Amino acid sequence: MAIVKDEFKESPSQTAGPYVHIGCAPNFTGIKKIYSSDLGSAMKTGPVKGEQITIEGTIFDGTGAPLKDAMLEIWQADSDGLYNSPQETRGICDPNFTGWGRCAVNLNTGLFRFNTVKPGQTPAPNGTLQAPHISVWIVARGINVGLQTRAYFSDEKEHNSSDPILNQIGDSKRIKTLLAIRQKKGVYSFNIHLQGHNETVFFDI
Repeated sequence: MAIVKDEFKESPSQTAGPYVHIGCAPNFTGIKKIYSSDLGSAMKTGPVKGEQITIEGTIFDGTGAPLKDAMLEIWQADSDGLYNSPQETRGICDPNFTGWGRCAVNLNTGLFRFNTVKPGQTPAPNGTLQAPHISVWIVARGINVGLQTRAYFSDEKEHNSSDPILNQIGDSKRIKTLLAIRQKKGVYSFNIHLQGHNETVFFDI
């Protein structure tokens, strides 16, 4: 008679480790000729609608040092507030815009950069409009579970003031950690702090 073991437990969580780059961004790591480009490296596949923008920044650890082995993914609506998703029923997303991007930070400086479009407003589950924003997911060695946050825009004060998520935060100092700061036309800076005085607001999703 077979003996059924019921004492097996869930394996402990592991950090992303160095192999996440090999699997997700092989060209970035120097592994060529498998894919013509890394998945998510280009969000625009042709002429796009709306304002084309660049978002760039650095992820800092609790000591203030740049994280140089992190990888980010972003997900957003197009300039009309429509998602590139089969679940999008309000209209058709810009066919030349993927809505999703992936970027490994620069191994020397820790800088990340996304070339995308400024998103439009999107409805919250209760139907109220959210301010234009980009969802950001972060993974790196030392992070057991990917961190989820958002990037709002510093030049969208009117929409930000009525955003249902930002209004739940309340503390204006904490809200500032979610703002991509306009540096010049079409360029925004968005730095992420994992710990410390300026710790970015992260979401439990």
